[in-house]
Amino acid sequence: MKKILLLLLFVFAAKTNAQEKATPIFKDGEAQIVEAFNDTSKWIRTDLWVETTFDTDGDGKLDRMHVDVTRPAQTETEGLKLPVIYESSPYYAGVAADTPGLFWEVKHEIGAKEKQRTRVEVQRRGKRPIISNSQVKTWVPRGYIVVHSSSPGTGLSDGSPTVGGDNESLAPKAVIDWLNGRAKGFTEREGNEEVKAFWATGKVGMTGTSYNGTIPLAAATTGVNGLEAIIPVAPNTSYYHYYRSNGLVRSPGGYLGEDIDVLYDYIHSGKEANRPHNNKVIRDTELANGMDRASGDYNDFWAGRDYLNDMKPMKAALLMSHGFNDWNVMPEHSYRIYKRAKEMGIPSQIFYHQNGHGGPPPMKMMNRWFTRYLHGIKNNVENDPKAWIVRENDKKNEPTPYAAYPNPDAKDVTLFLGEGAPKAGKLSLNKTSKVKETLVDNYSFSGETLAQAAYTNHRLIYVSPTLKEDLHLSGLSSITIKAASSKAAVNLSVWLVSLPWNSGRRTKITDNIITRGWADLQNYKSLTKSAPLKEGKFYEMTFNLQPDDQIIKKGQQIGLMIFSSDNNYTLLPEPGTELTVDLNGTSITIPVVGGKEAFMKATE
Repeated sequence: MKKILLLLLFVFAAKTNAQEKATPIFKDGEAQIVEAFNDTSKWIRTDLWVETTFDTDGDGKLDRMHVDVTRPAQTETEGLKLPVIYESSPYYAGVAADTPGLFWEVKHEIGAKEKQRTRVEVQRRGKRPIISNSQVKTWVPRGYIVVHSSSPGTGLSDGSPTVGGDNESLAPKAVIDWLNGRAKGFTEREGNEEVKAFWATGKVGMTGTSYNGTIPLAAATTGVNGLEAIIPVAPNTSYYHYYRSNGLVRSPGGYLGEDIDVLYDYIHSGKEANRPHNNKVIRDTELANGMDRASGDYNDFWAGRDYLNDMKPMKAALLMSHGFNDWNVMPEHSYRIYKRAKEMGIPSQIFYHQNGHGGPPPMKMMNRWFTRYLHGIKNNVENDPKAWIVRENDKKNEPTPYAAYPNPDAKDVTLFLGEGAPKAGKLSLNKTSKVKETLVDNYSFSGETLAQAAYTNHRLIYVSPTLKEDLHLSGLSSITIKAASSKAAVNLSVWLVSLPWNSGRRTKITDNIITRGWADLQNYKSLTKSAPLKEGKFYEMTFNLQPDDQIIKKGQQIGLMIFSSDNNYTLLPEPGTELTVDLNGTSITIPVVGGKEAFMKATE
């Protein structure tokens, strides 16, 4: 009898002990905050270095990446294993100061030899990188381990930045391999004492914004086992698309004169002793020889920094996030990857908001995504609508679901140009004009100023009838333009605008500019090979504007504005170049929800 009683007490104690062990909790398909994981004083924080498969700083040793781990105490005391949320960045140790001359000088003729810009050095902040706690505060209480790493050549990581080179894909792969027991981790940068990720289930999700959002995609393109899901926010998915546009040298918004070598200097915060080698091999050779600011053509260098070309091995579930009015990392960056991922059969969703750079999906969406693919909870997220768009006047955490992006009901509507320069011409469904109209380039006038001008010879503008009801655009607009230049090279800038222009105090980011695009007419045949234009000869070129999803309100007009130098984005040659447009050979195709019938209903 005593033996039975003792056995019962043992079983009861074991059950009680098991019940006391903290485990992740899920409700409505989302990981919940667990009180036992929420005590920050008990979190275990560790620094370590993961060995990679490359040596990019030329010291004869495999580069090691600095890794920071934060995990609940139960992973140490109770044998609990948890999935990992991982963010990698080049920014944790600070960046270069905005030194005069850091950016390339843009006031010169297109294709002219440029004066060398000022090179800068990053002054590192403190002995250890300052790593953000935002991911830690969000995910550790919900039953995840959070891992951060500094990208190659930054912070306490070995190697060299390559700004989109292979090592920036292989570095996070090495960390994920370590989390799965396939790579070595060490307690010190130079030491040999190994450290194991015994607390990890092996399932990893990555997220981050901008460059930090590029790295999850870079890692995913390696096809590394264990990377189950990524949520890139405003990622740069092609450095060509970031620094060039259809053959044109074009700066990202807000950073006139920036190029890929400038970004290299900006983030190169790694070991000072390694910098001369890195500068010589990467910045002054690989980047300098490949970037080609003279022609702006697409080449092997740029192709090697375009993640669309590397997606074949990718299998991680993809939730993209971007702003339609992000003129830094433009919305095409996410769309092109989302589109290909869908075609490959990868579980994919896209979240678009109406604001500028950055902005993750609502927490509910992220939580459901990681809960499904990292914890394996069947919450049906893979059957959710594939596109979520924040409508113009809605809160960011209240997106409208759609079956896909672009809207499946959107159809291309082609509009033709009617003469009117230097005032406004017409934009209509019928081809009516056979004239040619000319504008004179002058970068002194901003695009905003030109769009509002009633009369100017520095732009051509063509407007639709006033809308009698709202018109929903969803997808990519494209322009076919037939034009001639008075010089061998000319900037070509195209804006689609909503008029009348709203310049009041309460102007919204969704007012005025619908979308825009830029191109080099010298690339009318090919992105990989340009040729000087013959003065007065007409060339035909077709290119896309940036993707958008916007409802143009009743009472507005849609305007197509064509001009030359865009003083926030392009090179700025001496004013006076003439750009002549053949209206008979020029048209704009816009994606209208409801197609031609909806456009006619709204305008007739």
